[in-house]
Amino acid sequence: MPKKKTPETGKPKAGNPNVMGLHAAVVEQPITDTLETNYMPYAMSVIVSRAIPEIDGFKPSHRKLLYTMYTMGLLTKPRTKSANIVGQTMKLNPHGDTAIYDTMVRLSRSYGALLTPFVDSKGNFGKHYSRDMAWAAPRYTEARLTPICQEIFRDIDSDTVDFVDNYDNTMKEPVLLPTTFPNILVSANSGIAVGMASQFCGFNLREVCETTAAYLKNPDCNLTDTLLGPDFPTGGELICDPDALREIYSTGRGSVKVRAKWRYVKEENLIEIYEIPYSTSTEAILDKVAELIKAGKAREIADMRDETDLSGLKLTIDLKRGADPEKLMARLFRQTPLEDAFSCNFNVLIAGQPRVLGVRQILEEWTAWRTESVRRRVFFVLGKRKEKLHLLKGLKRILLDIDKAIRIIRETGAESEVVPNLMIGFGIDEVQAEYVAEIRLRNINQEYILKRVQETEALQNEIDDLEDILQNPRRVKKIILDELKEAAKKYGEPRRTSIVYAHELPEVTVDETPAAYPVHVFLSREGYFKKITPQSLRMSGAQKFKEGDGLRQSFETDSSAEVMFFTDRCQVYKTRLTEFDDAKASVLGDYLPAKLGMDAGESVIFMVLPGDYSGGLIFFFENGKAARVELKAYQTASNRRKLTGAYSDKSPLKAIIRLEEEQELAVYSTELRCLIISTAMLNPKTTRSTQGVAVLALKPKYQLETVRPLEETGIADRRRYRARSIPAAGALLRQEDSEEKQLTLSDAPGGEETT
Repeated sequence: MPKKKTPETGKPKAGNPNVMGLHAAVVEQPITDTLETNYMPYAMSVIVSRAIPEIDGFKPSHRKLLYTMYTMGLLTKPRTKSANIVGQTMKLNPHGDTAIYDTMVRLSRSYGALLTPFVDSKGNFGKHYSRDMAWAAPRYTEARLTPICQEIFRDIDSDTVDFVDNYDNTMKEPVLLPTTFPNILVSANSGIAVGMASQFCGFNLREVCETTAAYLKNPDCNLTDTLLGPDFPTGGELICDPDALREIYSTGRGSVKVRAKWRYVKEENLIEIYEIPYSTSTEAILDKVAELIKAGKAREIADMRDETDLSGLKLTIDLKRGADPEKLMARLFRQTPLEDAFSCNFNVLIAGQPRVLGVRQILEEWTAWRTESVRRRVFFVLGKRKEKLHLLKGLKRILLDIDKAIRIIRETGAESEVVPNLMIGFGIDEVQAEYVAEIRLRNINQEYILKRVQETEALQNEIDDLEDILQNPRRVKKIILDELKEAAKKYGEPRRTSIVYAHELPEVTVDETPAAYPVHVFLSREGYFKKITPQSLRMSGAQKFKEGDGLRQSFETDSSAEVMFFTDRCQVYKTRLTEFDDAKASVLGDYLPAKLGMDAGESVIFMVLPGDYSGGLIFFFENGKAARVELKAYQTASNRRKLTGAYSDKSPLKAIIRLEEEQELAVYSTELRCLIISTAMLNPKTTRSTQGVAVLALKPKYQLETVRPLEETGIADRRRYRARSIPAAGALLRQEDSEEKQLTLSDAPGGEETT
């Protein structure tokens, strides 16, 4: 009988619809509604409040940090501990101290990520061009605002921008910062939001100010006349492509190429790299060059090291004798991050909406926003001047009879009646009367009052001038132009990234791959490897081996061939002969376990030159099985150096045969039996670790001993040992067929047997 559902199952009992389950009922909801109610608010928060910069060139995290430092007085005061700044910023930024300090590091002068840094730092703030150099904790470093922040916060207290409540409604913070120059184009910025990203390259401050001025005078001006191209704090050379620049300027998308700057020190035969692309790091360059050296593609390099110190960045390349530095650097530019591309995606928030804008459109939006800021400042100052004029007009009334004002105040019985009596006595309003009543006794003299009244005329002229500014767009534009000129003059610096055109670069013919030449390769039984040219081989005597060692395999090939080394740990190591230097017969050669970084105790047992990966390999195991594996099973798309599971580990390996075409093999057992099989009997497999099929039927206590190609044996009566099917036991060896048994493949050049 089926059991009734209990409330714990989340479903009511049958026949009692009033019983509620302990778990909430599952309510079906369209996926679109779920995304709209749950995911969209998060996505919009990331876009609007974190990742995308606004027209002032700052993200909210930047703005909160800089405004906190401004309110702390760090524009004029000495530096303070970074931990103090981080703690104060948390009143505006609730995302944690680590994120705030990371923001400060990026804005700092020491870090070097910005052309115009906003944080004057002291201590270890790391370096932008280093991936591994960590900055010190905030308790050790100090900071304040740089002088250029005067242009960032100019007139911020004059109602130039809106203020909003912070996250807990305890204080106000600005929505934007009233920058007097287009910081959105000057400061490099990047961010990844949900479904979109932003990537701004930095431009030279002086060029940006000149371009903005030219745009204000003529919106159809040619931007490339004044805005020459991106400028990066790490320097380098910008390979200028006019078409690419025009695309970036018009669409806000595109990329530019930047390459490192270097010099050749002839006396020491070395190259010094002292400026690198902004988008890479010294560690990335060193790692890539090391890969090229290991792959034999940078044979001219003897050593490369990082000699960066307090004087600046420097990567040093020691050259071998006879190396051509021009050709080497041309090849390194192609194959390493010494030449890199910087992608641009000018995605900016305009009125809360993300838009990808070209440079001309950004200037249009910035000038419109800056014009409104200037007008708001003028209107704010105008209001203050009108208030002061209104007070002075009341003071002028008192000038007519100071004694009367004193008498009214003296004869008034209650303090609260002073202001109303002054209003009645002189016909002034409450604000004016309050101002008169607050004048100190020492200032109630004709000289003081006459000076205040004389200001009335100058104040009236200033008010008329301010009202004219508000009504005349040309005068507003003139103010913006003057501020741009002042910013460029005070804070402008020469370009750090020099500009070169592609046709100006020296044409250097680069041979990407060195020419291949014939070589002989030798593998010893103990894992020593030699690559010898035919000329050197002819001039040499006998091959040198360690005592007790000898030749395992040898081949003729070319210097660019790929080679695979199978080991006794079921692994195979892949490399190219270019990684080995040419040797002589009189040396031991390279010890492969050390050269290839093998595991401890691992030994090489077989060498294969795969070529085009045609054919296959046959693995013979101690239990009498054989596995035929296609060479294509060892072919990889990536440049992997080590493959595990090269063959089955279920039984000890006794022999490996390289198979380029079908042939007959003689399989020997420890029972002194022999079996001749055709390789066609073995079906090829694509799985490297296959256990294979039984070939030799073995009696207990006997094992498969060795395998040799039939042509290399002394068997006379081949029909006696030939098998029609497998597995088979084979036939006992006759005396006349076993005369060559002591000659193993490991004793012959080109042999393919393991023992």
